[in-house]
Amino acid sequence: MKSLDRTLSIAPMMDCTDRYDRYFLRLISRRALLYSEMVTTGAILFGDRDRYLAFDRAENPVAVQLGGSDPEALARASAIAEAYGYDEINLNVGCPSDRVQSGRFGACLMAEPELVADCVSAMGEAVAVPVTVKSRIGIDDQDEYEDLQRFVATVSQAGCRSFTVHARKAWLTGLSPKQNRSVPPLHYDRVYRLKRDFPELEIVINGGVGSLPEVQDHLVHVDGVMIGRAAYHDPYMLAVADRLIFGDSAPVPSRHAVIEAYLPFVESRLADGVPLLRMARHMVGLFNGRPGARAWRRYISENAHKKGAGIEVIRQAAELVPEDEEIVSPPTAITGQTAAVI
Repeated sequence: MKSLDRTLSIAPMMDCTDRYDRYFLRLISRRALLYSEMVTTGAILFGDRDRYLAFDRAENPVAVQLGGSDPEALARASAIAEAYGYDEINLNVGCPSDRVQSGRFGACLMAEPELVADCVSAMGEAVAVPVTVKSRIGIDDQDEYEDLQRFVATVSQAGCRSFTVHARKAWLTGLSPKQNRSVPPLHYDRVYRLKRDFPELEIVINGGVGSLPEVQDHLVHVDGVMIGRAAYHDPYMLAVADRLIFGDSAPVPSRHAVIEAYLPFVESRLADGVPLLRMARHMVGLFNGRPGARAWRRYISENAHKKGAGIEVIRQAAELVPEDEEIVSPPTAITGQTAAVI
């Protein structure tokens, strides 16, 4: 089983981390581990697999997150995902939405650690890549540290060696998924304690991390850090991550260089019938905090959705923003085997 570097990863986010966003982020950071949106076992086993699993190999390393609770179905879905070229299979045990709960997966599975263990065991037997779990620190009134400790102990005995833990509990009733990302208080200390109690396991912390200095602070206590919406809304924060977090001495790409490197990919997908907005929407935060950022966002928002819109929309938007002042270099061109387009 190959080892993956989870020192810094980008969280699976519905309607955000699709294949177009991941390709874009890979132009900014070569080292951060990327995750897919959550995909249910039913979508893989009975739906259009290419729609949910196809991606460009240039995105690697990339992990797929699965949603489900049937060990056999998860095993089959894991094997299919591995064949597509994913580097890791992650089981969602953290999503608190009503829709997910009705399917008996996501955060509600924290109440059934033995079932999660059965799922992980079946998945591990079906694939050669790592099988990991992403969870919360607890749910509802089952939120004592001892509950989390028992969950990790039970699931790790089934073969899971890496846990990504969102440092908030999840309220399965009374809070929306959006509220569950901010209302329950963060308890980083519990995730730190988890690492102390299970030194042999890889523990990755998630929740409320908004900057690379914060990542560095957490890495004193745990093995890795997962960033979510902060990286989506300000993707260029990842530009120095390879150097700051991984010690990579490669040049840092400028924002305009990232745009130029992304355009050939966009153009090829446009030729396959993918609307510009589906790809350009992931770029709107590229100039966050820079002069001209508002004009960049507005131009893309007002023009990318138009019928027949092409890469000229992105080029014209880029002309509204000054070049970066710092000395930077263009990203290395990435090429890979392209699978079917969504």
